Amino acid sequence: MADDEEGPAPESRPPSRVGHIARLAVFAAFLAVMFYLVAIARVIDIDAIRRAVSATGTAAPLTYVAVSAVLGTLFVPGSILAAGSGMLFGPLMGVFVTLGATVGTAVVASRIGRRAGRDSARALLGTERVDRIDGLIERRGLWAVVGQRFVPGISDALASYAFGAFGVPLWQMAFGSLIGSAPRAFAYTALGASIRHLSSPLAYAAIAVWCVSAIIGAFAARRGFRKWREQARGTR
Repeated sequence: MADDEEGPAPESRPPSRVGHIARLAVFAAFLAVMFYLVAIARVIDIDAIRRAVSATGTAAPLTYVAVSAVLGTLFVPGSILAAGSGMLFGPLMGVFVTLGATVGTAVVASRIGRRAGRDSARALLGTERVDRIDGLIERRGLWAVVGQRFVPGISDALASYAFGAFGVPLWQMAFGSLIGSAPRAFAYTALGASIRHLSSPLAYAAIAVWCVSAIIGAFAARRGFRKWREQARGTR
């Protein structure tokens, strides 16, 4: 009787929860270290990578798409990669190369985020919250990705890891990043292509597009935050 009263279930739950927390903490720490090494300490030589890509000849655009997609997941700033695309391939081809790399980064990072953190995140959030999040993703996941790409100052790779951990489907990541990244892809690529002629119409157009997209993103972020706060108050 004593053994029946002591059931193992209550004692087995805390370790499971701690395990999920530890897994997410390790994943977050790994991302933080990578962000510091690549985005801040700049341990990757982008100029050397551009020279290596140029040496591949006619395969250079596809090579740069693949290399940039990987570097983007490692937190190399997208603005630097896009500018390099403009320098190598010009404003027209460069935009397509930049968009291809952007979509690649979004898909790869979200896939890693899904495998590394989705199960733990869902276990910690609980069934009710998970069902609510799944419903929001089904209705607005695509536009959440699009909106995030317009907001200035947020790492696209970091956001893609987070979207993946919350279960945003890969097709939403691909199409959302393609749509939402288009203005900035043009802006940074055009600036890279006109780096030696910053007074050219192309450079002014790039700056104008960047400013407009940043303003739209700021307003969208503010509106989204206010709507979220109103919904949070309504559920109390």
